[in-house]
This record gives sequence, C-alpha cells and structure tokens, in this order.
Amino acid sequence: MDGLLKIESLAKSYVPGKPVFADLSFTLDRGEFVCIIGHSGCGKTTVLNVLAGLDTATSGNVFMEGRELSGPSLNRGVVFQSHALMPWLTVRQNIAFAVKSRWPDWSRAAINTHVEKFVAMVGLSLAIDKKPSELSGGMKQRVGIARAFSIQPKMLLLDEPFGALDALTRGTIQDELMAIVRETHQTVFMITHDVDEAILLADRILLMSNGAETDAGYRPGGIAEVVVNPLPRDRKRASLHHLDGYYNLRNHVVDFLVSRALAH
Repeated sequence: MDGLLKIESLAKSYVPGKPVFADLSFTLDRGEFVCIIGHSGCGKTTVLNVLAGLDTATSGNVFMEGRELSGPSLNRGVVFQSHALMPWLTVRQNIAFAVKSRWPDWSRAAINTHVEKFVAMVGLSLAIDKKPSELSGGMKQRVGIARAFSIQPKMLLLDEPFGALDALTRGTIQDELMAIVRETHQTVFMITHDVDEAILLADRILLMSNGAETDAGYRPGGIAEVVVNPLPRDRKRASLHHLDGYYNLRNHVVDFLVSRALAH
C-alpha cells in the first residue's frame, strides 16, 4: 500500500482536560476511499477541517507524503454540505476561478478546455453558463464536486456533501462520484451519517465514538474501530443489498452506532 496521509495522536480540546477526541491515529493510502461515521458531536468535521488546514489540532500531527500539513493547500480539495459557490459567477467561471489558482500560467483556452472536461464529467455541460441561482441543489453540488476534482488534488475531503439532497438525487451523484473516483484514482476522506453510503463508497470505514462522562471519569472520543469493506470494489448502488456480506457489514456498523458509539 502507498501511504499518502498519516495522522498521529491527534487531539482537539475546547474545554481544558476534556478533549472532544484524543489519540486519533490512522493512515490513508493513495487511491483509497475512507469514510468516517459517528454521531453528531464526536468531532468528525473537526478532523476533516484539520486535514483541510482550516483548523488546528490541540496536539498531534498530520503528514502528507512525509511533510507536516500547515494551512490550506490546493493539494487538498474540499466539498462541503453547502455548495459554497460564488453566486455572481456562472458554473464555468466558478470552476475556472479554481483552475486559474492552481495553474496561473495557463492560457484562457487551456483553462476553458479543462473546465469543460470536468463539467461534462458531472453531467452539467448544458448548464455551464448558468449561475447558481438557476440550478437545483443537486446541480450545485455537482458543480462543487467538479470544482474540487478540476484542481486535481492529491486528496479530496468531503463533508457530508449529499446530506441536504433528496434520495434520488443523492443516489445519482453517489454513482457519479464513484465513477469519477475510479477513473481518476482519487484519494478520498468523507464524512457521512448514512451507513449505506459508507458501505457503497468506502474501502474502509472509521467508526468514531463520542467523548462522555463515565463512572471512571471523562472519556474522550476517538476511533473505536476500523472496518475494512469486504464487498467487491465494483459494487453498484442498485445491487448492493444483494451482495454476500452486505447485511452482516451493515448490521455491524448500525450496532456500533446504536450500542457503542455513545457512552452509557
């Protein structure tokens, strides 16, 4: 395996002596799709923001290709639940803005060709010159995904990017995301609350527990278990529930969320 990202003993505290999570250590291999799942308040988004360089940990280290991360970088593309598009720019202009930042010496023609390639990849060629106000929620998220992929980052960070979408749109974009990831061999770290989404997309699922007061004192949250997805990598959403091992895997993750993620 080709290690791209290494997280060592990461911790984050807002209240002294009561870290939200502590001793968080894991790796991401190049081309791997990892989902992290857990209840609200366990620190999932904080972990992602630290990886994106948008937040700092209280202690611990994050290394990419052996170098410690410091601040945001075009090597890491981020897609949030809210699309974060610039409303005064068209789809083409929103993506071109990112591409120009990544390759400032490119000609206008080269930028435009590159933009059109990634807009086509998410099925939005007919809407390329529309502004965000003219797009549906699902289309806006497609633009966000195209923009993130267009800068060809070494790692893609997704913070529940489909959480606000209806089930049909969500399923369609999941399929598109899987196809693009397979085509580009992109490394992805994704937060989700959806167990089936994690099973569909992830090579590994990190199960995260919440910090809580217990009879033995305060226990910080952390990664309680790492689950390797045993299902075939070419799995498809429509046939997922027919695969051998699907229900065992799903029941295991659901049991964790119901019985073990929160301290009792």
